[in-house]
Amino acid sequence: MNQTANRLRITALITAAALSAQAQASGYHFGTQSVTAQSTANAAAAEAADAATIFYNPAGLAKLDGSEVTAALNIVAPHIAYGDAEAEYFRGGSVRGETSGKITKDIVPAPHLYGAYRANDNLTLGLGVYIPFASSTEYQKNSVLRHNLNQLGLTTVAIEPVAAYKINDRHAAAVGLIAQYSTAELRKYADWNASGRLGAHNGLSDGHAEVKGKDWGFGYQLGWLWDIDDRTRVGLNYRSKISHDIKGTADWTPDGAAVTAPSPLLGGKNAYDALISTVSGYKPHEKAHVKIVTPESLSVHGMYQATAKTKLFADLTWTRHSRFNRAELIFENSKAAVNGRSDRTVITPNWRNTYKLALGGAYQYSEPLQLRAGLAFDQSPVRDAQSRLNTLPDGNRIWYSAGVKYTHKKRHVFDIAYSHIHINDTRVQAAAASGYDVDSKGRASASFKNHADILGLQYTYKF
Repeated sequence: MNQTANRLRITALITAAALSAQAQASGYHFGTQSVTAQSTANAAAAEAADAATIFYNPAGLAKLDGSEVTAALNIVAPHIAYGDAEAEYFRGGSVRGETSGKITKDIVPAPHLYGAYRANDNLTLGLGVYIPFASSTEYQKNSVLRHNLNQLGLTTVAIEPVAAYKINDRHAAAVGLIAQYSTAELRKYADWNASGRLGAHNGLSDGHAEVKGKDWGFGYQLGWLWDIDDRTRVGLNYRSKISHDIKGTADWTPDGAAVTAPSPLLGGKNAYDALISTVSGYKPHEKAHVKIVTPESLSVHGMYQATAKTKLFADLTWTRHSRFNRAELIFENSKAAVNGRSDRTVITPNWRNTYKLALGGAYQYSEPLQLRAGLAFDQSPVRDAQSRLNTLPDGNRIWYSAGVKYTHKKRHVFDIAYSHIHINDTRVQAAAASGYDVDSKGRASASFKNHADILGLQYTYKF
């Protein structure tokens, strides 16, 4: 049980940290923080169409006509379903339970708010409050994959003040400071029989824990835009790494009949209570934390005024996901491990650096109405089925986006966009625990079918 509890906290906290790092790349995220940008599959970072440019390139604030407020709402419909699932107990034998099902909510809303204030002809100040990640995946409690991670909920809110400066008619630069708050909620089942302390009765010694964690992380953003001529603009945007120390707790509940029933051999105590009193270092409720570094990203983007009515956009974003190759979980109490004692566990997810390429365009159909569309390829940081997490069965993505912008009396701008995200079918091939670390799961596998749809609504008021 001691070993199982350790593994729970490792999986829960580190998985939450990994997902929070997914804000600007693949993973279970809506992937867009502006409806104007969403309509071009996020290719229009160089456009600086409204105050939401804070997220994509804050230097764009200096290109706005004046002060304005932008409010956006992304309504995400994720679909992640697993099938053909199989799992074994650590000590052998097949795990029984559900082998297929949908693990996502039907609808996930994500609001964003941005403001820009023109202080003078050269200086514009801005503030963005946006959700770079919001997700929930949950398996049935009797899924055969329950000894992996069973449920995950994560929400990240970023607050970013920005200052943008117009250097001259051609160049603008900006800096933003990012304060990022993350909350995570997880559930993990464990095969307590794997420790060998409760005898050989697979399936009768399960328990589960509810895990919660939270953290503030801080970073910065740099942006630059260059109007090469009256028709061509290019830009660079850099988002820094953000260091997190995610702190959490876990509360265990026994589920199996073998651990909840009173035992005459234990003086009327159940096996769960007895195990708590005999396993050195285990506490039913204790603290644990994990330090991770979320990856930096660099974007290169451009805009070309092809005709009086047509704009073309392109964006290439590189993300250093390889930073998440190692993480150490440190416990409040030293534990009796298989060999000696330890207060930490190390995992190596083996993620890779990724890139995203987006192309888009806008056509001014009439004075108030603009038509927009885009296409993007978004690479997954997950290398293969052996390193893929069952709560993150991610694959490469292709974005198909379209939308319209309508301007009313120059002060009121309305955007609506729709995106369909095709995600490659994937597979998880999870190895059994090695026996040298704190884990209770056996070998497991499953196939996944994934896609997502996003509806975006946005309003901008200029003053």
